[in-house]
Amino acid sequence: MKIDEFITSFNNHPVLFIGTGISLRYLENTFTWDGLLSYISKELKGTNEFYYDLKYKYRNNGEYDYPKIASELEAEFHKSLQDDRNGRFKHINDIFYENIAKDINISRFKIYITELLKSYSIKTDKKAEVAELQKVRKNIGSIITTNYDTFIEDIFEFKSLIGNEILLSNPYGASYKIHGCVNYPDKIIITDSDYVNFEDKYELIRAQLLSLFIHNPIIFLGYNLGDKNIKSILKTIFTYVEPSSVTAERIRSNFLLVEYEENSENLEVVEHDIDIDGMSTIRINKIKTDNFSEIYRHLGTLSLPVSAMDIRKVQNVVKEIYAGGNIKVSITEDIEGLKNSEKILAIGSTKTIKYEYHTAEEMMMNYFRLIEESNHQLLKLIEKHKIQKNQFFPIFGFSQVQPDISNIDKLKDIQLTKIENLKNAPDVGTNHSNIEEIINDEDISAYKKNIALVKGILTGRIDLEDAEKYLKAYPEKRKTEYKKLLCVYDYQRYYTKK
Repeated sequence: MKIDEFITSFNNHPVLFIGTGISLRYLENTFTWDGLLSYISKELKGTNEFYYDLKYKYRNNGEYDYPKIASELEAEFHKSLQDDRNGRFKHINDIFYENIAKDINISRFKIYITELLKSYSIKTDKKAEVAELQKVRKNIGSIITTNYDTFIEDIFEFKSLIGNEILLSNPYGASYKIHGCVNYPDKIIITDSDYVNFEDKYELIRAQLLSLFIHNPIIFLGYNLGDKNIKSILKTIFTYVEPSSVTAERIRSNFLLVEYEENSENLEVVEHDIDIDGMSTIRINKIKTDNFSEIYRHLGTLSLPVSAMDIRKVQNVVKEIYAGGNIKVSITEDIEGLKNSEKILAIGSTKTIKYEYHTAEEMMMNYFRLIEESNHQLLKLIEKHKIQKNQFFPIFGFSQVQPDISNIDKLKDIQLTKIENLKNAPDVGTNHSNIEEIINDEDISAYKKNIALVKGILTGRIDLEDAEKYLKAYPEKRKTEYKKLLCVYDYQRYYTKK
């Protein structure tokens, strides 16, 4: 079966299970488990020999016990830094003692790990592929990851959940960090004692994840077939679910392992058997490829009856209803019969309920996000909105994503007229070539600064990448100044003459 057929068979929002291979694929400064421990050991000792001794000590049946290796390395790291307070790891000692003074008990070893991994940069040759991955987020229910870094939740803009937070969460729009996160070094799971404590507390978390596995397609990215995480998950599932049951078959058919194979353009999904200790053989779906972009494209264009974003929005409303307090809620089929309420949950048919997820203004506020994730379904709503002749609206970028808007030519004509008027306006910032210079020029009034920015973008004096950063960080996106700048940027970047 081809990957497009496999993905279009989904009837629920997929969950991504992200492993180390994804960070290795896209980030400049990251490590395998072995690589991370090896790097720390060499930085501490100056050679690899101490780490080789640990690997020799903890090798069994051809495999290394990395949690035990990490435990000994942590102890050695602590002792070395304690004995050399102001040496090359002085900044780690500084953080450690600042924490202890506040009754925050985090090992020097874990502080150093977070310092190594908290910043990252995306490989230049992978930025286009990451852009395709980013488009997938509108169709993804949630993420489960064993990675410490924040790369995947940063590009998806999902909330990170660690430890007990997983139990109290809504599954949609969340990133389950089951081995911890660089933002919370005390919760990182890496040593033998960490894993013992993790297993003791993991039962309820395992049950929460099991619910996702039963109801959603699961796509494993950044793992291989021999990975212990994959086998552990499968063993957990089929401990609770009878392997020969209908439920087990549904889970198996929803599983896809994407395994990396260098330079392969393969798009064929095949079945593969995995041997699990103490259990019968488990069969799952697998694709070996280097063509991740094609997988992302099909996930990005997946069309389901309800969008993942809508479900997140409903869950937030329902969460407030459960919380109680000073909130008025009406559940109805008749929107017209409602009085003004703070929250409305409408249940009924499309004949009695009209629902639009984004207003035109909200689309402008979320402009970059909608384009980055190529959200063509949501942008079809543009034709439902009344865009007035005096209204700024960035139709050129939106039309690149959704060209089938019925009134698209009319909307473009409106914006072209407005852009021509701006082109004819006096230019007040001709001696400035970037945004910072205009903002800091005390001789240009606040009102004229916006005009100077507009003219700077239109004339090409201001780089579009700088304009994009400025607009993304703009604090008040409902203001006319923002909308005007955004439309000028949109025109300059996406307009092409017929």
